[in-house]
Amino acid sequence: MASSNSLMDNLFQRSLEDLIKGLRLQLLGESFFISKSLEEIRREIKSTDLSTKSIALQKLSYLAALHGVDMSWAAFHAVEVVSSSRFSDKRIGYHAITQSFNDQTPVLLLITNQLRKDLNSSNEYEVSLALECLSRIGTDDLARDLTSEVFTLLGSSKVLVRKKAIGVVLRVFDKYPDAVKVCFKRLVENLESSDPQILSAVVGVFCELTTKEPRSYLPLAPEFYKILVDSRNNWDLIKVLKIFAKLALVEPRLAKKVADPICELMRRTVGKSLLFECIRTVVSSLSDQETALKLAVAKIREFLVDDDRNLKYLGLHALSIAAPKHLWAVLENKEAVVKALSDEDPNVKLEALHLLMSMVNEDNVSEISRILMNYALKSDPFFCNEIIASILLACSRNSYEIIVDFDWYLSLLGEMARIPHCQRGQEIGHQLIDIGTRVKDARLELVRVSRALLIDPALLGNQFLHPILSAASWASGEYVEFSKTPYEIAEALLQPRTSLLAPSVRAIYIHSTFKVLVFSLAVYFSAQEPISSPLVEESTSSGSSPVNGITHKSISSLVNMIEIGLCSLSGTLDVEVQERAKNVLGFIGMIKHKIAEKVTTQESETEASRAVAFMEDVFSEELGPVTSTAQEKVPLPDGLELKESLEDLQEFCGEFLKPVVDSNSNSNSFSSSENISFSVAKLRISDQKEASSSSSHPPESASLLAEHRKRHGLYYLSSQKNDDHNDNNGDNNNTLNEYPPANEISVDSFNTKKKMNQSKQRPVVVQLDEGDGLKTKPDASNNDEPLSRAIQTALMGKGKEKEREKDNHERDLDSRIKGRSSGREKKTKKKNGEKSSKHRSRRRSDKESSAAEPVEIPDFLL
Repeated sequence: MASSNSLMDNLFQRSLEDLIKGLRLQLLGESFFISKSLEEIRREIKSTDLSTKSIALQKLSYLAALHGVDMSWAAFHAVEVVSSSRFSDKRIGYHAITQSFNDQTPVLLLITNQLRKDLNSSNEYEVSLALECLSRIGTDDLARDLTSEVFTLLGSSKVLVRKKAIGVVLRVFDKYPDAVKVCFKRLVENLESSDPQILSAVVGVFCELTTKEPRSYLPLAPEFYKILVDSRNNWDLIKVLKIFAKLALVEPRLAKKVADPICELMRRTVGKSLLFECIRTVVSSLSDQETALKLAVAKIREFLVDDDRNLKYLGLHALSIAAPKHLWAVLENKEAVVKALSDEDPNVKLEALHLLMSMVNEDNVSEISRILMNYALKSDPFFCNEIIASILLACSRNSYEIIVDFDWYLSLLGEMARIPHCQRGQEIGHQLIDIGTRVKDARLELVRVSRALLIDPALLGNQFLHPILSAASWASGEYVEFSKTPYEIAEALLQPRTSLLAPSVRAIYIHSTFKVLVFSLAVYFSAQEPISSPLVEESTSSGSSPVNGITHKSISSLVNMIEIGLCSLSGTLDVEVQERAKNVLGFIGMIKHKIAEKVTTQESETEASRAVAFMEDVFSEELGPVTSTAQEKVPLPDGLELKESLEDLQEFCGEFLKPVVDSNSNSNSFSSSENISFSVAKLRISDQKEASSSSSHPPESASLLAEHRKRHGLYYLSSQKNDDHNDNNGDNNNTLNEYPPANEISVDSFNTKKKMNQSKQRPVVVQLDEGDGLKTKPDASNNDEPLSRAIQTALMGKGKEKEREKDNHERDLDSRIKGRSSGREKKTKKKNGEKSSKHRSRRRSDKESSAAEPVEIPDFLL
């Protein structure tokens, strides 16, 4: 009965072609058809007939490849299909295994014996299937268990089998480095094969191996050199050139040896791919060979003038490789590089841009920047922003080392902000602030550029420029003493279109307005110090006499304008903007009625002037650049215990750490924030009561709490009520309040030296101690170290075998010598034998000690 069902399933089973035709007919509802097909596949794959099972598995593989259907549940069925004796079923099974198996597949170990059986098969196509499967899913265990079979196949007489076995070696070496001891010698022997397919396969394997650790393969340089000279296969030559490009970097003597064959290849080859590989090898690894380098640059020039955009891109890419060491090669082709900026291919334009920025120095930075800005104005948004980013990166490198004229560079940053497609506001704003903190001589131009940006209302609508406007507003307020028109700056900071800005930017605008106001009031109330940049009077017809260049009418107009502009912001929803606006309005309300007294009173120092002087001193501290590692340099204070746990605080004062709820308030709701408070004052008062009531025998919890408070007093908040209570009781022994209350801090605590404006012939850029770059992490350990050691051991063992054969040959020659004399000659021969044995043992020990030495280049290159 079961056999009849299996036969019926096989007769009416849909093939893969039927499944594909059905999918193409499904205009709508393709997912439903796939679900229905999966149900059929699940039913068919459980059949005992391997033919039915293989067709179901084939359809499942198709759905998994094209529609992403999960087929991990069919892993065991794939193993069953692989065990079939039919080649068609075996091929479907291996395809399903390579498509669905991974290192975590539970049934992975079940295919070890089947792979071994197929690798030893007489059918080369079955062996080929097994090798392809091993190269895809090979694990540590599979590589270890099947190393002997791979070693045998490396010497197979069948070309198809041997070249695939050579390819599998990469996977086996990677998973099981000890396989090098078994297979590496036979792999090297394939370098001398006359078959082009085998030679291409083994050269490709060594090309991949040398990218990981090239030094280990230096002893094979003679074999690679022979292929470079004798081969006429462009594919093999490209791979060999890649190998020599790696080897020449670790052994400079190779460059002189391979330079002539590479030059000959560049002269006679017509293949562009081989020619480009020769050029890349010369400019990257043979840069000391002048003849080869000049020939390579000449070939690059041919690529640049070619109409084919692919060749033009390859020429630009080759120049970018040569640029770090041979900038003259780029300068010789400057016209072609600039012309490539207007190419229609975006890849060509980007490569030309990178090349052009590699030529930038302090002599030509202004010229190149002017050229690039012209291209940015007429380019698409993507390339426009790439140009801006390249200029910013090149000019800011190493703390603006190529910038001599910072006034020019600041004006260039201002021009960048006005480019229609500019989206690099974050970088431009950062550099505006960075230059202001580093270069004192550039602050006058910085304020001028910032004013021009702030008074332009068209910039407020572009959200990409908000970081630039934020930096410009900060600079205008921080360095307001360099401004000739503070009134215009304040007016620009409070213009109605600032409502388009983000709340964080508006907060900076308000703070800068506050700085402008404080500076203007300080100048107005000052009676002795002359001003370097006075306010421009709004009206010259005022009859009042000016005080230090500022009239009562102009300062009153400034105060009124700021007050009117900030009144609307005092009720905004953003708390930061609201708080800053109210702070400025509160200061204006305190100082406004004192401004008129300056005209009538003759006192040199009034209460208002002292308040303004105090605020001016608050803003007089100069800000400087901060390195990214500044926090790591701050020493920890003595006695600060950051790693000690404070979990015992809950045990000692749990009842005092609970929220305190006002009994008069509604139990279901809290009317204000005063209903809940952190009762540290209650904690102290109750502790003092307990201490006073039981001074002779204090409780254990109170003593522990006092000890905890003594050790961690920094974490306890001070209470003004408690301080007053202690003062009234005359308690002078209270050691808990080590910090004075805020109202006892005098104005002298904030007195700092005012900013000094120094004018020098050349700008001075503030440098940090250890550079401005981010700290780079150390390189991780090399994961290929076991493989490299195994290969070095195999190569040194190869040399030892040759020397051992030579010793055996010498020993055979010595044994053939027959003595003709009697005892004296035998005695002499015995001594000579002892001496030769000692010499051989010494030579063997020398060879063992040299095994640990680094691999040296063969003598053919010396």
